[in-house]
Amino acid sequence: MPSKTGIKWLRLTIGYPEIHTPMGEITELLRQWREGDRTALERLMPLIYPRLRAIAGSLERMESSSPTVQATALVNEVYLRLVQQRSLSWQDREHFYSFAAQVMRLILADHARARLSSKRGGSLQRVPLHENLPWVSVNHEEFLDLGRALDELAAFDARKVRVVELRYFLGCTAGEAAEILQLSKATVDRDLDLARAWLFRRLKGTDGSVPIA
Repeated sequence: MPSKTGIKWLRLTIGYPEIHTPMGEITELLRQWREGDRTALERLMPLIYPRLRAIAGSLERMESSSPTVQATALVNEVYLRLVQQRSLSWQDREHFYSFAAQVMRLILADHARARLSSKRGGSLQRVPLHENLPWVSVNHEEFLDLGRALDELAAFDARKVRVVELRYFLGCTAGEAAEILQLSKATVDRDLDLARAWLFRRLKGTDGSVPIA
């Protein structure tokens, strides 16, 4: 269970996180977390909390009624799942950010399944995952299709999937994703373009141009 301090902290509104935290500092906090220091995760969470809160808040505002995603609950769920993962070998900043993005993706998928099950075929308001992915709505079957497509892509190009997850599920800019993955921004931009094109063809079954809002 997370400490009371952690839960209380998650209810606070804090400034936008600074991606440029020294890699050594994050690595040291991860080492402390693996060794059982629960406060280490509470010191790591400010690096991603405002991003997750902003993403969830945007999705919540786009749904005019009965929102699928309630921002505070979603971010608390991310925190709780991270708390349960001390056995994972997070070695550095890349592992931490990448795992947080994967957790966000899995939680959104759970919310999509729940919403689809409750509607049972009824109409659903479209809520795009990201302005660069207007053809993927977080509360439609296509979001689950996206997850399956990302798993397929990871089988032969895992790096592009990590880039997609950081950019669209954790809210990193292309430059921030490049720094986290230790790539050039040009490489990240190219990976995003190629991944979006591949995903669009895979989900829509067309070779047409990829729409961007």
